[in-house]
Amino acid sequence: MNPLEPRPIDLPAKVDLGLRADLAFLDDAKILGAPEDPADLPRWRGKLAEWLIGAYDRTQYDGTHYEDPGREWTQTAYSVALVWLWDDQLYDVETGKFTPEKFVRHGIDDFGGYDAVVLWHAYPVIGIDDRNQFDYYRDVPGLRELIDDLHRLGLKVFFDYNPWDVGTRRAARSDADEFAALVTDYAVDGVFLDTLKEGDPAFTRALRAANPAIAFEGESRLPMARIGDHALSWAQWFADTKAPGVLRAHLFERRHMMHHTRRWNRDHSDELQSAWVNGVGMLVWESVFSVWVGWNARDRATLRRMVAAQRAFAPVLINGDWIQLTPEVPDKAREHGVYGSRWDLADITFWTLINRDEQDFEGIVLRSEDQVGDWYDVTSGVPITADDDGVHLVVPGRGVAGIVRVGATAGSNCRATARRLGTLPRSHVKDSAFPMSPARRIEVPEVSADASIGPAVAVPAGEHALMVRHRRRETGLYDQAPYVDEWKPLPPRLHDLRTVRREVTLPGISVAVSEVTNDQYAEFVAATGYRPRIPNRFLKHWVDGAPVAGTEDHPVTYVDLPDARAYAAWRGGRLPTEDEWQVAAGLDGFTRAEPLVWNLTESEHRDGRSRFCILKGGSYYVAEGSDWYADGGPKDPEVSFKLVLTGGGLDRAGTIGFRVAG
Repeated sequence: MNPLEPRPIDLPAKVDLGLRADLAFLDDAKILGAPEDPADLPRWRGKLAEWLIGAYDRTQYDGTHYEDPGREWTQTAYSVALVWLWDDQLYDVETGKFTPEKFVRHGIDDFGGYDAVVLWHAYPVIGIDDRNQFDYYRDVPGLRELIDDLHRLGLKVFFDYNPWDVGTRRAARSDADEFAALVTDYAVDGVFLDTLKEGDPAFTRALRAANPAIAFEGESRLPMARIGDHALSWAQWFADTKAPGVLRAHLFERRHMMHHTRRWNRDHSDELQSAWVNGVGMLVWESVFSVWVGWNARDRATLRRMVAAQRAFAPVLINGDWIQLTPEVPDKAREHGVYGSRWDLADITFWTLINRDEQDFEGIVLRSEDQVGDWYDVTSGVPITADDDGVHLVVPGRGVAGIVRVGATAGSNCRATARRLGTLPRSHVKDSAFPMSPARRIEVPEVSADASIGPAVAVPAGEHALMVRHRRRETGLYDQAPYVDEWKPLPPRLHDLRTVRREVTLPGISVAVSEVTNDQYAEFVAATGYRPRIPNRFLKHWVDGAPVAGTEDHPVTYVDLPDARAYAAWRGGRLPTEDEWQVAAGLDGFTRAEPLVWNLTESEHRDGRSRFCILKGGSYYVAEGSDWYADGGPKDPEVSFKLVLTGGGLDRAGTIGFRVAG
């Protein structure tokens, strides 16, 4: 498989234009591709209408799900952010507090504001110990308050469901009952179905019993039968025709909201244009499991222009007559790469135009018979007029344009909205350069000359050639995105082992032969009175502030990086870096205490949105049943694991300890 080329299953479905064509196979399509020959467009539109009538008959569809009170918001959720719960825009690691106002302001400034947010929480750290996906929500201090704040700020909130989580701690209740309890306790609005096209009926029934208005968003190709009870879906990978095709699920049910995204791409213009001509939304995903894949300035500006118009004219997009690839676009514009849809409701007409070409198109973009009324460019705010020649406009390269005609009988609110957007300047941005934000290792602290770390091995100063192995997960290892501009990563590439050669210069330092024990950490706490700013899960395995009898010589666990650093500093030392740890592990005298635990290192990286630390050594625990889990079991010294750091004390685990260098 060429990872830069779509697979056959990812390609748009070809609509058979034959007189006796069986169109039922389109029920499984993601995108109904447009014909190459413009002369075929009238017959193509007719076939779409024919398929639609047949699909209603085949499914006995009634659409009542979209009439349920409390779920109407899904139909206008044009921009949804998928955000790591501990994203630096949402959580301040220094204060240990969530920052919803900062997050919302970022969304407004960069993307025109979000309508909803998916709080991604467990993957890629789940499996580091036996905590299940529900624990990773319930253990978060202040989570309900965060959700209340997001609601106050106008956002709906999704929780993420991981059906593949089968090997961690098993609860007394079923997954459905566990998640239903979360929905109730945290006032969740929607369920984001990770890796699932559709929710199991028993799962969806349990959640609707807890909240009749709960909304489900399936991944990728939602089956026809489930459009009736899944209000949203997200299309993570798709390929389209040059003249943009039609999204099958949204054509079937216009109230069904779809969200486009290609998370590894540094150019989102294809998804934006497809969403624009189909009247659907976007999933904004900037930090992909701690890998920065930020949006370029052009695409951010395009989305800002889109969502303002989509929200303003949502009734037209949802209820209006939809002409796909409207024939009003003249040949000259179409040959350049300009295409569009037309939407009519009452005396409002809305055209959504795109330009597939890199170069701007300036000229006649519409030849419309509907000349009467007031005309507005609702995406740029540039005044326009319609005359006998048509509508003259600039459609920016790889961008969008939106035109609204307000007739004489249109309501005053529609007229005022069109006038406001049509006179509010919002320029297109041409800059499509990827906004680099590399992860940088934070400065390694100095050690005192009289560091007291106990028995140690001496890591020699100088150059060292290290071979580092890691499992290629969606996190990558350091700061590089592992699948730039790729289509769907699949095994064996998705979780394969990778080897990196690293040339490093080390200062020369001693590394303790073994991990810090419970007894040693108890001595530190007694001597200093150390208490972390966030006590959640701190030394959770101790009883009454002391190690359990018989575990005094076990490695101390349930400590995070600040807890480990505080101890190391008390000893006059610091944590070893990942490279120092690896070299030390090859020296005589270096040992691993039992039970085996991962070792924290002084290799913390930050990119301004997420943080991670490299772990070494492996642990006794292995979560079985899914490749999505964090690595477990004993590991050779050259193996590195990227632990994406959380907050609220959730980094503290019974499988992670540390040793000291000095």
